[in-house]
Amino acid sequence: MAADFADAPATPGAMLTEHGPVAEIVLANGPLNLVTRPLLRQLNTILGELAGRSDLRCVILHGGEARAFCAGSDIKEFGPLGADASERKILFEDMVLRNLARLPMPTIAAIDGPALGGGFEIALSCDLRILRAGVPVGLPECRLGGLAGSGAIRLTRLVGPARAKQMLFSGLTVASETALAWGLVNEVAEGETALAAARTLAGTICERGPLSNRLAKELVDLALDLPADAGLSRANVAQQRIFDSADLQEGASAFFEKRAPRFSGR
Repeated sequence: MAADFADAPATPGAMLTEHGPVAEIVLANGPLNLVTRPLLRQLNTILGELAGRSDLRCVILHGGEARAFCAGSDIKEFGPLGADASERKILFEDMVLRNLARLPMPTIAAIDGPALGGGFEIALSCDLRILRAGVPVGLPECRLGGLAGSGAIRLTRLVGPARAKQMLFSGLTVASETALAWGLVNEVAEGETALAAARTLAGTICERGPLSNRLAKELVDLALDLPADAGLSRANVAQQRIFDSADLQEGASAFFEKRAPRFSGR
């Protein structure tokens, strides 16, 4: 259910709602959901609560009823930072986005309004992105002489250096069709909201083996950092965990009994 700003916290930031095994993080920082320190603090608190939750099978992050998923950083905060920017903004923001990327369960960014600059960096920290048709995304920081720091790294891993440099050097924002063609998003929602499409996908994810999904996420993320031999060794360990699990036994039993499996995540 979309957030009601009448129920938004007194301090702008983010809210958490739960729907069975699916948690939804709702950005709630005004009509543009600007990235501010209070938003990052609340988002980080929520991420800390979710990280240890074995009962959750998927997390959706969305912009609630705001006009934008997140339109980027609040430029008014830049002036006083100067030489203290690393201590007061850069390192803290990096920590929060790392915590988002490291959540053990699959995460989906449901993008129903523009995701620009720091807002798109939040979306890039999720495993999957669903974009509503006609909505732009991009990292236009260079238009102000700024830099998408962590966004440059995650963007390159997603679309390769040529596309990344094209976007970063020009401040290009792209429409939904181009975003899908370039691999910036996994799906474009036509005729429905990105949030509705994300909830449908989350429902499918929740029907699959939760231990399998968590280990698959771990292996895919490791594949970008480890040499192939080391990655394959980690994959062997993960496979053994699956064969030791109750979930695999349940899945096999359900297959032969022609019923839906009831996975426990163990």
